[in-house]
Amino acid sequence: MKRSFINTLQKEALSLFERYHIKLPVWGYWSLEEWKKEADFARNVKKRQIGWDVTDFGSGNFEKCGLLLFCLRNGIHGVSGTKSYAEKLMIVRELQETPLHFHRMKEEDIINKGGGVLVMESYKSDDKEGLSQEPLTMYVDEYPVKLKAGEPLRLNPGQSVTVPKFVYHRFYGEPGKGTVLAGEVSQVNDDETDNRFYVAPGRFPAIENDEPIFKPLWTEVI
Repeated sequence: MKRSFINTLQKEALSLFERYHIKLPVWGYWSLEEWKKEADFARNVKKRQIGWDVTDFGSGNFEKCGLLLFCLRNGIHGVSGTKSYAEKLMIVRELQETPLHFHRMKEEDIINKGGGVLVMESYKSDDKEGLSQEPLTMYVDEYPVKLKAGEPLRLNPGQSVTVPKFVYHRFYGEPGKGTVLAGEVSQVNDDETDNRFYVAPGRFPAIENDEPIFKPLWTEVI
């Protein structure tokens, strides 16, 4: 991905957050130069995987398969004294897919905080980590919803769904409804070890620095 494209995505995200009166932590607005002055804090941020994040899941086509995220808070698996939970903001465009995956260590709530309609398709995993065709029950704002395997579940603004461990899920914005400002509240998040994609993509993109960094990603703060 080109840095100029990532910079544009971050500027668009900041405008969207402002529209919904969402403020980031003060370090969410820091430049790379400001991060360099806070090396100890930067190391802690990197260990917790918090801050700006962008991925095209190895697709080379962010508009079709990609996600921009900001992780607000997170602990570290197996480290006592750190948080046992995480929270993220995510911007999901119309028909922009986050591909099928599950988590072995975290349960999560995916929340439509505003904008368009978020569509999720879910499958149980079988004993070989394939896609089960068994029906499943997902909980929307704690209300049980029975679904066929892969049946689309539509979440309007204000609604959320609980995604259990080992349940494959993919989501995208419904066409014609606009960009979704989504949220995630979960157990500790670890994008380096806990994501099991059905088709293994690349999680962290190679970046071509065709212009200076606007806001560094969490992988770049130190």
